[in-house]
Amino acid sequence: MSEESKRTMKVDLVFKLSQSVQKFKDSNISKSSFVFDFSFWKDAFTKWITCVITEKGSKFYKNLKKNSFSLSFEIINDSEIEKLNKKWLNKAGSTDVLSFPIVDEDYHFGDLDFVELGDLFVSYEKALSQSLEQNHSFQAEIIWLASHGFLHLLGWEHHNERELMEMLDFQHYLISILDLDKERLVKI
Repeated sequence: MSEESKRTMKVDLVFKLSQSVQKFKDSNISKSSFVFDFSFWKDAFTKWITCVITEKGSKFYKNLKKNSFSLSFEIINDSEIEKLNKKWLNKAGSTDVLSFPIVDEDYHFGDLDFVELGDLFVSYEKALSQSLEQNHSFQAEIIWLASHGFLHLLGWEHHNERELMEMLDFQHYLISILDLDKERLVKI
């Protein structure tokens, strides 16, 4: 076992649900509660960060030689994501996921003991509609979008079909390491 795979990761996660998401959660609690659960996401992001570091899945993984990471993840509604999209990216309309990375390939962490990855937002309304369109569970869609946004936090981009396919392949792999129980991924 390599030294990298023996490292213990510490992930400080700020996880929030907007008020409209809280109402949605409360009305659908028996079917979808785990994707609204802090502990699920803390475990998922910890596994994903460990995977990226040990398997060199980021184009700047060599900068991620720390044991402590921080990020924020918020599940919000279409209106909220539309406002963020307009304000920070100058794009009209809502989207399914937004990532605001703090680091880039040239960033050097120096003596910092931790790495702040950035902020990640997912629209639960887009996730719900896309899950229905794709005929899979709401939970699977939220996880898919979170993993996609997470990779953007780490510097992944998809400017062409080849880059997109590489990113999607790695996303599939990240999701597979979560060992999700199929009974938990139910349709709403």
